[in-house]
Amino acid sequence: MNSATAPQLTDIEDRTTREFIALGTTPGSRLTREHTAAAFTRQFTDLEGWSNAGAARQLTAPVDVRGFVARLLVMTAHPAGAYYAIASRSSWGAHSAVIHPAFFEHFTHTALGIGFRDIQVRQQWNTLAQAAAAAGAAPNMLATTVFEGIITELTGIRHAGRTKIPNSWSTPVHGLKATMAVLGLLDSAPPVRLSPSRRSIHWKHLAIAQPLLIATLRRYMSQIGISMRPASIALIDTTLRHLAVYLTEHHPDVTAVAGIRRTHIEGFKTFLASKSGYRGSTQPAKTTLGMRLGHLRGFFDRIIEWGYDDAPARNPVYSGDMPIRDRPLPRFLGDADAAALLASARRLPSLFDRVAVEVLSLTGLRKGEFLGLTRGAVTDINSARWLRTPIGKLHTDRYIPLHPRVDELLSQWCSENPPQPRSDLMFTDLGRPIPGRRVDYAVYAAADDAGIGHVTPHQLRHTLATQAINRGMSLEAIAALLGHQSLSMTMTYARIADGTVAEEYFAVTEQLDAIYTPKPTAQALTEGPNMARLRTESIRLLGNGNCTRPTLLDCNYETICETCTHFSTNESHRTRHRPSRRRRIPLRTTTREGLPRTAHHPRQPRTPPTITGISRGFYQESVVFLELADLPSQSQQLGAFGRVQRFFSMDLGGSDPAALDFDPLTQQALVQAQLPCHFCNGTAGIDHTMGGLDLVLGRERPTLARRHTDILPAGLESR
Repeated sequence: MNSATAPQLTDIEDRTTREFIALGTTPGSRLTREHTAAAFTRQFTDLEGWSNAGAARQLTAPVDVRGFVARLLVMTAHPAGAYYAIASRSSWGAHSAVIHPAFFEHFTHTALGIGFRDIQVRQQWNTLAQAAAAAGAAPNMLATTVFEGIITELTGIRHAGRTKIPNSWSTPVHGLKATMAVLGLLDSAPPVRLSPSRRSIHWKHLAIAQPLLIATLRRYMSQIGISMRPASIALIDTTLRHLAVYLTEHHPDVTAVAGIRRTHIEGFKTFLASKSGYRGSTQPAKTTLGMRLGHLRGFFDRIIEWGYDDAPARNPVYSGDMPIRDRPLPRFLGDADAAALLASARRLPSLFDRVAVEVLSLTGLRKGEFLGLTRGAVTDINSARWLRTPIGKLHTDRYIPLHPRVDELLSQWCSENPPQPRSDLMFTDLGRPIPGRRVDYAVYAAADDAGIGHVTPHQLRHTLATQAINRGMSLEAIAALLGHQSLSMTMTYARIADGTVAEEYFAVTEQLDAIYTPKPTAQALTEGPNMARLRTESIRLLGNGNCTRPTLLDCNYETICETCTHFSTNESHRTRHRPSRRRRIPLRTTTREGLPRTAHHPRQPRTPPTITGISRGFYQESVVFLELADLPSQSQQLGAFGRVQRFFSMDLGGSDPAALDFDPLTQQALVQAQLPCHFCNGTAGIDHTMGGLDLVLGRERPTLARRHTDILPAGLESR
């Protein structure tokens, strides 16, 4: 202490001594206090002498003398030192409350308003008074840097010789920072742990083995920390520490980043794949491996572009090193599970837990967006209630329609939790933003009560989007609701339940069911024994081949056997066609010049009528083998033939045969051809031939029906 301040300090000491003695409530207590002050004077003379005595002599003083010293130190704002502040076990909080009563009342009122209990407020005040005494300042005059420095020093002393910092110290300090932030003595109260970060300790240990390598990595971390989010920085920090550990353990000869080669990266990939994965998995997921390698590729790209001296000539990480990412569909809850979760959430005891689960389920907000809501987030636009989300993951904000239930929950929360000073956040607890793990625990509790297994907060977002698209909400509206920057992000939910795919699939399955599931028909009840026998045969003989249709399948093509996939024919059926061949028909006897010439029309093999091919058999009899020899000219012959062929080429099932008639020229061809009857193998005139034709076309003539009823195959009568 210099000579200029010594008289002033002596005056403060004298005044403090008189006040100390006057605090005695009885003459005896005042006499005891006089003896205590005298003992201090005899042992140390004054505070200057006490400071020069050293910690060992200071702590040998009697307890009452140490109490008197504590009062002098607080009154004079003389630094006691961190070690003495802890070792003396003095009541720093009691002395500070007496000497600074106005600030003590303000501090207590603020801490109670935040939500701390009385005992927590007293612990915080004692911690603040101890820190102020150690630093030599009034409690309300501690600068941020001084406060952080003295707290770190006090924490180190309490942590010495222990595996962890005692909760009796860390808990009050954590709450004290929140209260001081509200008071304006600190800029903010981030959730910073008092214990040294494992990351910082790890970096220090690695720097001992590889100083140049670690220096380059830390330099890069400090640069990207300016422009990237803290969560991204934490992930990159872990990746670079993994690389440093691998190089230190497996390649100690690599002492700088410039010495990293392709072979080292290949070994590092194996090193990463050998680590355990998330939630008990034996290896990390492809997304994790891709993220780690992507961090490294970005690291090498940047330091090469930035011109670091300690940088390789080229990037040793290639784009092909990243595994192909799986793109699974979002995990969502079914309607039953979602309803059970919401019902369980409404039974949770904590108001915040109820608000968190229901708001996330009904709005589709991300967890960070929910925790970042401000008290002015609810607004009225065009007589409707809207909720403005904070700037989140994609660096954008948006307005979403406010569900009435969400409006009710947020209003209840704001009424029961008054706003915190110096903070406009809606969700705060004890002066700090509510951490994200509180939201996780709320969803876990609701899912456990509902009995639906493990559920994450982000699954509630996927669930809302899936429910919306299944109920007809457009992709554009869903993208706006969820805050997607492009529809490609929203199309993921369209893959979950595509209505068009479902409609077309079920339309096809109806046809497939018709093939594989035989339908009982009325014909099975009236068919004769021969038809019943044919239906049970695995290979049924047709006029020009075999039907190999399985007996379990129904026949849907009774009149077009030759085009059915189950129709089979071979050389053994050739002999059936030869008897039907007839003489060739001369079409013209002279050429245009009058010279004799004979032209023959080749005949096609005759196919006898079959049980399932009556119409086609008549077509072959009456058209393919039509004899037109008696028509006066070739043009008339070909014209009549074409008209008949065009007529029989029509789909008889799609037109009314009764409305179609042959022209006179075609009728003449049929009459003069003397076609054989395919029922009785005899020849017939116009009535007989046209009667057979009318029978096929549906215009049955009674004479023909009576004539040939006895020879029709069993079951044909009912057709």
